[in-house]
Amino acid sequence: MEAARGADGRGEDALRDAAENLFQELQEHFQALTATLNIRMEEMGNRIDDLQKNVNDLMVQAGIENSIKEQMVRS
Repeated sequence: MEAARGADGRGEDALRDAAENLFQELQEHFQALTATLNIRMEEMGNRIDDLQKNVNDLMVQAGIENSIKEQMVRS
């Protein structure tokens, strides 16, 4: 009977090790995805800032900068 319990114990250990390895792998993938998302969000923020600057520059060139600022102040 003890031999059977020992085999079960080894099976449980192997299952626990496999679960821990899987969890570790999932955690690593999650961290990599999080890092990628952070980089993409930063890039998107930079692009939005650039777009806003370009729109503001175009508005100045078109001579409508003051009327837009006045509308924003009135709101």
